[in-house]
Amino acid sequence: MQKTTILIHCEDQKGIIAAVTNFILKAEGNIVYIDQHVDVEQNVFFMRLECEFSNLNIRLANIKADFQQSIATDFKMSWEIYTKDQKPKMALFVSKYDHCLFDILGRYSANELNVEIPLIISNHEDLKPIAERFNIPFYYVPFTKENKEEGEKIQIELLQKNEIDFVVLARYMQIITPTLINLYENKIINIHHSFLPAFPGAKPYHSAFKRGVKIIGATSHYVTQQLDEGPIIEQDITRVSHINSVEDFIMKGRDLERIVLARAIKLHAERKTMVYDNKTVIFY
Repeated sequence: MQKTTILIHCEDQKGIIAAVTNFILKAEGNIVYIDQHVDVEQNVFFMRLECEFSNLNIRLANIKADFQQSIATDFKMSWEIYTKDQKPKMALFVSKYDHCLFDILGRYSANELNVEIPLIISNHEDLKPIAERFNIPFYYVPFTKENKEEGEKIQIELLQKNEIDFVVLARYMQIITPTLINLYENKIINIHHSFLPAFPGAKPYHSAFKRGVKIIGATSHYVTQQLDEGPIIEQDITRVSHINSVEDFIMKGRDLERIVLARAIKLHAERKTMVYDNKTVIFY
């Protein structure tokens, strides 16, 4: 069986689900999962469908062409089709913090993430031994105000050479350039604490501790040119109290960052996210 995922969004109108399911049936396919959502305010229809084709002689290119001609054009759909064996290629950007990198590579080694990781890019050399431990090529690309253009050029060359599908900022402590964001629109995933904008700066956990916050959170989102304001993929929280120290705050925060980032990667890699109007529709 050839397992295939179809993602669709278009103006909401009658007959979409019937047309798509009938198409799958005529192509000798069997639907194993289907979910849909309608944004009533925007009048936009979203659907994620998984199916299996028993006729292995049917090529994906033919299915795409038939789908566009017989359905997508009439409904003016934006759509994507993937087969399960199409593992997306993911690049990791890191700086000096290692907790998210260790977690991602551990999950990757345990086959928990349906991705390939061709390379790791960093603006520091501190985490190179970790990359070597997991046998993943590591590229040191200095990135400062003085050499930003050169750094960006090298980053893009590496990503394109390795045919990267999406990028994960695993606590990469530099602002991504507009050029790179445009090349990978809704395909760059970031992770950070959820104290913004109340506690900005280099020591947000210390500021939150002094303020006596009761909840610590982490947010993973797609990167846009508006800093930390991109479409949110995943979030989580944990409670803290007066008995916790600053070190406890940091430890709990890093635990959340690991978990939330891993969930976001998994959702994106399994084609369960759809972006629209600076927010996401997530099919769990």
